[in-house]
Amino acid sequence: MKKKLSQCLLVMGLMMAVPAQAQQVLNVFGDSYVANHRRPAEESWHAKMAAELGYIYNNYGRNGSCVAFDRSHDGRWNFGPAMWQRYVAMSPDADYVLIIAGHNDADKVKLNADSLKMFADSLEVMLTNIERHCPKARIGYVTPWYVERPGFAPVCKVIKKVCKRHHVPVLMNYDKTCIIKVRDAQFRKQYFQGADDTAHLNAAGHDLFLPVGKAWFLKHLAKPE
Repeated sequence: MKKKLSQCLLVMGLMMAVPAQAQQVLNVFGDSYVANHRRPAEESWHAKMAAELGYIYNNYGRNGSCVAFDRSHDGRWNFGPAMWQRYVAMSPDADYVLIIAGHNDADKVKLNADSLKMFADSLEVMLTNIERHCPKARIGYVTPWYVERPGFAPVCKVIKKVCKRHHVPVLMNYDKTCIIKVRDAQFRKQYFQGADDTAHLNAAGHDLFLPVGKAWFLKHLAKPE
């Protein structure tokens, strides 16, 4: 009996000596793709992914936010400062930073070359600053959907180019093969928050995209256990 008790105490002591693995932290930073517009953020694919992976989930999404353009006084709305400025609100202890942005920038840029350059320069500054602010984080970027409006193609091209310089993997959704068929009215009616919405998935849309987003994250960002 004493021998069994000693063995149990030894096992318990060894278990206590092994430090518990800390939960990994995921910061998701962006616009209403992150905030989830008029629906709870918990319905979003990135929130569900974090829950499935057991991560601490920090949502830094803001409706109307741009990477490059300050929208604090944009007509009657206050969409806040540009993302290249507000990155400082993020937890610096993140293991991952997932950036989902560019939709509002694309609508601002349209076909204006100067505005596109401003976007490129702001993205460069933002990535550099996030790398300093979250020094241990792996950073990834998720682009806007395949929206059929001026500005989206050049903005997504810039995202790919700037992220490549920073060795930041990009989930390129501006592609006709994307599972989210944003140009299809019937698809939008079923999977977006409104029939005319080209940005915000509903719960069914997030569930549809979750396996795609999660597979990309695990392949390009996730740290080995």
